[in-house]
Amino acid sequence: MESPLLLFEQVSKWYGSVLALNQVTLELRGGITGLVGANGAGKSTLMKLATGQVRPTLGRVTVSGVDAWHWEARRLVGYCPDLDAFYEDMTGREFVRAMADLCGYPAAEAKRRTEATLERVGMTDRANRKLRGYSKGMRQRIKIAQALLTDPPLLVLDEPLSGIDPVGRQELLDLFRALAAQGKALLVSSHELEELEKLTNHVAIVARGRIAAVGTLGKIREMLDDYPLSVRIDLEGAKDAARLLLALDEVTGVDIDRESLTVRAKSPKSFYRDFGDLVVREGLVVHRLEPLDDSAHAILGYLLGGSGKT
Repeated sequence: MESPLLLFEQVSKWYGSVLALNQVTLELRGGITGLVGANGAGKSTLMKLATGQVRPTLGRVTVSGVDAWHWEARRLVGYCPDLDAFYEDMTGREFVRAMADLCGYPAAEAKRRTEATLERVGMTDRANRKLRGYSKGMRQRIKIAQALLTDPPLLVLDEPLSGIDPVGRQELLDLFRALAAQGKALLVSSHELEELEKLTNHVAIVARGRIAAVGTLGKIREMLDDYPLSVRIDLEGAKDAARLLLALDEVTGVDIDRESLTVRAKSPKSFYRDFGDLVVREGLVVHRLEPLDDSAHAILGYLLGGSGKT
């Protein structure tokens, strides 16, 4: 079987007496994976390990079967950091070209790749302006452009949507989807969980130095049987329906607002099954059913045992 584009095998990372990552196992083969977690959860350390900036204390990190610390792995990874580290007197074009030169490309190829990546991130017509005059969104685009220079199979993007206006944000979301469609693997860290949900349904949640869960938001939610589920149900005969719902073992509470119910339940899978049976058996007329806590924010909050702040 072909090696994963990114593989963490029982990886731990210590900074002195501080344990940043603890026995992390993670595998990426293609597509887009969102990386979410609270501040200090270990996201930054995980990305530094994936890009070969630091070495694991224990375990192994590989990119397409190559040790991530090895120079050969660096050409397989494109990295867009969260923090800016520009030569401010350069233009955007000069900066990307300098990065292409540092990659070792001959002059003609470095120029070709520079122009191709600038066009891909929508910066061709603004690339001759000095970096010190760039907006936050423009700086983000230049960082993404340099990450694409080697056409890497793995892209590690730290807060790539930060500071970008709605139109630009949609353009980058489309770009990321196009890259994933080419078979590339994208690991995207973001505090913008709503935007992350628009980009991908596949997430890795980091909590206290461990991978708390990996998979689609729906699958992860199914794992959380010990946590309450809140569902809004609009239906006819709300009062009678509330009495029937309270008789279900999974239901822990019901709030009534005219023809709308907010139901609190445990064991989501069992609740949805039993509610479906109830609708058929009692002939309930349901106009709307909406989970109120099925987002990445809520799932993250559950796994962290708090509010889900990142």
